Amino acid sequence: MATHRNTGTVLDKILDAKRAAIEHRKKVLPETALKYGVQHALPLRDFSAALSRPGLNIIAELKPASPSRGVIRENFDPVVLARSLESAGAAALSVLTEEEFFGGSLKNLREARKSTALPVLRKDFIFDPWQVLETRANDADSFLLIVAALDDSLLRALLAQGRELGMEPLVEVHTAEELTRALAAGARIVGVNNRNLKTLEVRMQTSFELAALIPDDCIAVSESGLRSHDDLARLRDAGFDAFLIGESLMLAPDPAAALSALLLPPAP
Repeated sequence: MATHRNTGTVLDKILDAKRAAIEHRKKVLPETALKYGVQHALPLRDFSAALSRPGLNIIAELKPASPSRGVIRENFDPVVLARSLESAGAAALSVLTEEEFFGGSLKNLREARKSTALPVLRKDFIFDPWQVLETRANDADSFLLIVAALDDSLLRALLAQGRELGMEPLVEVHTAEELTRALAAGARIVGVNNRNLKTLEVRMQTSFELAALIPDDCIAVSESGLRSHDDLARLRDAGFDAFLIGESLMLAPDPAAALSALLLPPAP
């Protein structure tokens, strides 16, 4: 397990709670049951290919709540949201499954995945090989690995395990040092989170600062704080292939309309 040092940040608080929850769930659902679930999971969809198309590839995130905003969307129906975001042009979906701080669930993930043809990313705090099995057993096509929450050996191990199961993880960084670690571990999809998970401050300039450091053979994803077509166009010009957008869509009265507006340049 990660040798993550607790420094009292928001990320540490979430990780401590998650570790306790996972230890309980591992006793209820043994690894043998998860391996059976993996064998009977729905066929994988190509998450990497969905992010590599020409144009603006948006990973639309189904996010009921967050530590910074509390409840984001009261009327949260994963099936309705997934279908409408697919019809509006999403390249892929991201589904929050962390329960205590983000109001998510694996049930939301399964329902969203079954209701569309899009690949689905499991967005959670993953640090245990048991969770990777759980991810595939619940039909996800990819999952998030947060470099700030993992040591190098565990990052490599979880990347390898994901690939053995056919899933290419999205490896999230926030600093140049974390990016160096991600690339050394062999990350192929690199997400730059503009939100500092230790302070929750959002700064889009983070993506521009790290863009030139991401190799061309990696898929580059900008995450958090993206609110306009112009934001996406400028980031695309900087070298990003895809964009993970959650709160601005979930806060919109009509998330599908908000997504369509992001994909189209404003009228002159």
